[in-house]
This record gives sequence, C-alpha cells and structure tokens, in this order.
Amino acid sequence: MKNKSKVVKKEELDSLRNQLARALADYDNLRKRVEKERETLVMIASLNLIENLLPTFDMLKDAEEHSKDHGLDLIVKEFSGALEKAGIVKINVESGDKFDEDIHEVVEVASVGGKKDGDIIEEVLTGWKFENGLIIRPAKVKVFSKKE
Repeated sequence: MKNKSKVVKKEELDSLRNQLARALADYDNLRKRVEKERETLVMIASLNLIENLLPTFDMLKDAEEHSKDHGLDLIVKEFSGALEKAGIVKINVESGDKFDEDIHEVVEVASVGGKKDGDIIEEVLTGWKFENGLIIRPAKVKVFSKKE
C-alpha cells in the first residue's frame, strides 16, 4: 500500500512540476508580449511628435547650410543626435538609386538627368525611419522617366 501511495504522490509531483513549468513559460511569453506592445506604443507616441518636429529640423538644416552659422551648426548636430538616440535614422538616397515606393515618394518626374526609367535624379526632401524599418516620412525624390 505504501508503494502505491509513493507512486501516486510522484505522479502528482510530476504533474505539478509540469503545470508550474507551463505557467512559468506562459508568464515569460506574456512578459515578452507586454514589453513588445509597450515598445510599439512608445514608438507610435513618438511618431506623432517626430512628424511635427521634422519640418522644423529641415528648416534649421537649410538655414545652417545657407548661412554657415556655427551656432546653427551646433543646434543641427544636437537635434541629429537626439533623433539618433530615439532610434530614428535618415533614409539614404543617392542619385542613380532605383525608386522604391516603400521608402520614396515621387514629387517630380523629369526626362533628363537619368539613365533608366525609375532612377532617382535627386533627393528633394530627406526621409526618416525608425531603426526597425518603420517609415516616419518617405524621402521625397525627383525621378527620371523617358515618357514625361
């Protein structure tokens, strides 16, 4: 009778261990999901603020380039550093790159300045994205087309 009791207790103990392991795994999955949702929420909240600040940054950068003012240069560098710390990066665009509708927006089509249809001739306005790839503002570009 004692052996049967020990077997039952061992089975109960194994069952409880399995339940505990599943509960801990479920808790860990929940914790990870909540953390990811929190990060997404912070990114969405940041998105609205960043969208409103980018035009100001563009104006400061343009003013600095035209005036070559050292004070404005410092402000632009600080602003760039703050964007970088927030996980926001510039979308790099080079003349000759192929147009990509996911990260570019056409603002002008020209029949000179390119080799193949869809080649980017120039960047008109800098685009920005989060490091994870979420586009904040597509790069506004001028694109070559033989059929204008």
